[in-house]
Amino acid sequence: MISARLERLPMSRWHIKARVIVGAVTFFDGFDQLMIAYSLPVLIPKWNLTPAAVAWVIAIGGIGMLVGALGGGWLADRVGRLNVIIGSLALYGAMSLGMAFTHSLALFLVFRFVQGIGLGAEVPVAATYIGEITRAHKRGRFVLMYEVIFPIGLVASAVVSAWIVPRYGHQVLFALGALPVLLLPALFRLPESPRWLAARGRPDEANAAMTRIETEITERHGKTLPTPQPLAAAVTDTSRGRFVEAFQGVYLRRTLMLAAIWASAYFVNYGIASWLPTLYTKVFSLSVDSALHYSILTTVAGLVGCVVVALLIDNLGRRICITASMVLCSATLFLLAATGTGSAVTVLLWSAGAALFVFAVNMALYVYTAELYPTRMRAIGCAIGGAAGRIGIIVGPLVVGRILGVGGSLATVFAVFGAVALIGAVIVGVFAVETREKTLEEISQ
Repeated sequence: MISARLERLPMSRWHIKARVIVGAVTFFDGFDQLMIAYSLPVLIPKWNLTPAAVAWVIAIGGIGMLVGALGGGWLADRVGRLNVIIGSLALYGAMSLGMAFTHSLALFLVFRFVQGIGLGAEVPVAATYIGEITRAHKRGRFVLMYEVIFPIGLVASAVVSAWIVPRYGHQVLFALGALPVLLLPALFRLPESPRWLAARGRPDEANAAMTRIETEITERHGKTLPTPQPLAAAVTDTSRGRFVEAFQGVYLRRTLMLAAIWASAYFVNYGIASWLPTLYTKVFSLSVDSALHYSILTTVAGLVGCVVVALLIDNLGRRICITASMVLCSATLFLLAATGTGSAVTVLLWSAGAALFVFAVNMALYVYTAELYPTRMRAIGCAIGGAAGRIGIIVGPLVVGRILGVGGSLATVFAVFGAVALIGAVIVGVFAVETREKTLEEISQ
């Protein structure tokens, strides 16, 4: 039984290697995803963009991510996790290069949309792969310490943008977004998920992948692995997963709950993060250089939240961590709306507090979503969650653009975000199921 063989593996250098390689891909996903936000202070005067046009420049990438999340999950359950990760990386890297060399707004938007397809497909499928090669004990911490690489990519994007954009322009920044293609050789050397191979009715390939992993671990540890212990709930299902199954039986409640929290968390996160550099320059008249440095601090606060939730999630559980983080994010945003919109510094401080909590939720959702579905439809479940998040990515910036376009205040913007965060907290608190310390096969029943 593949699952039993995976559960008896000690944490090893092989696991770390796989986490680092796939994590590097996710790092560049985060790096590429927010480059648009840090380029907007330069792109707005270049193309004379109105608030509505700015919102669509941001949102077009989110629309691509929505397509990528749905399509990537569907493909990953049919052609394999690694194949989709490799294809996604090549796509978003190539499109970033295209964005660097075009001077046409129309072509830029086309490249941004297609880049979004690659960005949207990679993260949920990568999280699925990492979750499937990990045993139940401390799975949350292991997966989330991998996922922390995504906000590190966001921080790197902010830091590099703050130095590159004012000095060399946005073209150099987008050209750097093509660097992940250098990771392709390392990805080709990783084995496919043994759980996925077994679920697809390919036992010989699953056994070969599993043997390859076990051999590398035993050679490095210099000792024999313990005998696999049969798992009562581990029944291999080789049927093909379908999207409709995510909305049937026990999975209906899980899917609707996940869609709601993914959409609300990313509505808040991306709506704020994508607009902050522009708000600093347009509302508070900061220089481009200062606006980008302010944005770095907000992203660093989010990174801290990701590390904290990674350390706590196996002790407190998924439900408590996600609910509490969304409540605290909501409270921070309401306080920002009530007292903190008078200066750039107060917006920075309060938005950094909100980022700390909402980034933690975004990270927790990757491990939690992958746990709630069986192997045959795990990537589909992650795709639906990721797609809901991409809807939040699309709608959040558009809502900010709409509010500002009709003369609304920053207080209104942050109050709306606070309300959405509170709705997400209530839904998770009421409808979420706990998965801590359970095998993936047990949870899927």
